[in-house]
Amino acid sequence: MIAAIDLRDPNLINAAYLVAAVLFILGLRQLSSPTTARSGNYLAAVGMAIALLVTLLDRQILDFKLIILGVVIGTLVGAISARRVKMTAMPQMVALFNGVGGGAVALVAMSEFREATAHAVSLPLDVAITIPLSALIGAMSFSGSMIAFGKLQEIIGGSPITFPLQKVFNFLLFAASLVAIGFIATLAGQTNPSFEEWLLFALVGTALLLGVLMVIPIGGADMPVVISLLNSFTGVAAALAGFVLSNNALIIGGALVGASGTLLTILMGRAMNRSIANVIFGAFGGAGTAGPAADLGDKTVREINAQDAAIMLSYADSVIFVPGYGLAVAQAQHNVRELADMLEKRNINVRYAIHPVAGRMPGHMNVLLAEADVPYPQLYDMDDINPDFPRTDVVVVIGANDVVNPSARDDPGSPIYGMPILEVDKAKQVIVLKRSMSPGFAGIDNPLFYMENNAMLFGDGKDSVMKIAKEVDQL
Repeated sequence: MIAAIDLRDPNLINAAYLVAAVLFILGLRQLSSPTTARSGNYLAAVGMAIALLVTLLDRQILDFKLIILGVVIGTLVGAISARRVKMTAMPQMVALFNGVGGGAVALVAMSEFREATAHAVSLPLDVAITIPLSALIGAMSFSGSMIAFGKLQEIIGGSPITFPLQKVFNFLLFAASLVAIGFIATLAGQTNPSFEEWLLFALVGTALLLGVLMVIPIGGADMPVVISLLNSFTGVAAALAGFVLSNNALIIGGALVGASGTLLTILMGRAMNRSIANVIFGAFGGAGTAGPAADLGDKTVREINAQDAAIMLSYADSVIFVPGYGLAVAQAQHNVRELADMLEKRNINVRYAIHPVAGRMPGHMNVLLAEADVPYPQLYDMDDINPDFPRTDVVVVIGANDVVNPSARDDPGSPIYGMPILEVDKAKQVIVLKRSMSPGFAGIDNPLFYMENNAMLFGDGKDSVMKIAKEVDQL
């Protein structure tokens, strides 16, 4: 007879965790390419489902009522959010969900610590250190992500918020947190449990404040980097929680998120030619506002209408579209795809140039264009497309600003000097679609707008693209 399978057999459980870990890694690997990203998501989701199911079987849950209730609520919130949230609001949804993950880790750490102190259990030193450390990082990730959400949602102003001696105050808070962790690890199980609990609560409160103070001085232009950094924080906190709970899947999953988030943060910092320390402590990148006409001095722009733009595009041999956050706001991605299809029927070579930090989160423009079924081979990274701009007849910039600002290349006095840009100004003709002459998120003027080879088409991005498409169709 075949022996019955013991679902709580440690060997079987560890084997299932290994399968989940492999699926996590394969899924993460496939996320590196737009063509395989969807299947990568499915693989990672299957791995997470396996890990959750095995954990519930392993932990000998006594009452599934609250767990089932949580699963139902979470599923409803996630499904409704995924269906209803617009692409323009995707960055803040990512920040919100990431913050919830960090908050959950902090709650788990507090619960485990309280359970141990309530039963007068003496914690091993590694666990006694890991619990408060995971609570610290998780709470910082939670409050920092909520501030990032508020900035992206424009509940909080996008400009940096600073006050005197802010960095010194933040350093003292962080130092106090480390001291508290040392006390908790040293005193765990040796003193009054209520004192240890209150010390942990104080640590979490300090961490929440530290997360807020860490993000409020960061301006809107740096939000993609901040979201990536906070995501890595949540991953590290989750891995630490895995050590607390002795859960291998949580350790592996958290480590993967933490490592990938850290690498992405570093790569994005390089794309902006700025260190992570400069992003966090530089207090740069505030949301700009439209400057008055008097500030433009003797500089003038060449304004065109939709018919002029249509003629320029129709008689071109090569066209490059440069999407930015304005494209997302206008929800013009489908209309751009339709215009591109019309140009391709005229045997015009059409491509899309993607800057690493365009939009409000990593990969924002890629996801936006994928939603409009833009062919993946037409999407080009900055390094690949920049050499082709001088040979391009027309570049259409839709809602992008700072990532095409020549000041980053030519003006040593510019706040964004040294940041790699899409060198659209080297093209034969440039058409910029904007609502007004207002600066971008960095709050600085763009010399591109006043160049001889540039033309401005003012208006809503979607409306302007539709008008151009209509004129192209009539030519």
